[in-house]
Amino acid sequence: MRHLSWQDFDQAVECIGLTYPRPTFSGIYGIPRGGLVLAVSLSHRLQIPLLDQPIAECLVVDDIYETGRTLKPFQQRSDVTTWVWISKQPTAWWHAVETTGSSDWIVFPWENAAAASDDESLYRASRRHG
Repeated sequence: MRHLSWQDFDQAVECIGLTYPRPTFSGIYGIPRGGLVLAVSLSHRLQIPLLDQPIAECLVVDDIYETGRTLKPFQQRSDVTTWVWISKQPTAWWHAVETTGSSDWIVFPWENAAAASDDESLYRASRRHG
């Protein structure tokens, strides 16, 4: 299990922020749940509106790309830019602050670390049966 810190989070936000010194995005949309925290912080960092739904020319963010289920709706959208903090797959049509081949369960700083083991078990069981 890999525990990320708020300092790691700040570095990820800064990494994405430095990529767009003069952003022209219509806004930023965070995929619920993990992408919301990243979206709020980037909204402040990039000084762009936080959106409640994705629109053309927006930045779409999520905490992790593992199976691709949460980002799949954006795969064919050439009118959005998509980022994740951690990608467990080699990037293709999305960007990642960090790409890893590790199968370690990632615990983000906003998550309940004590419940992480249960979350991991439920997640892995859902992938075996669905």
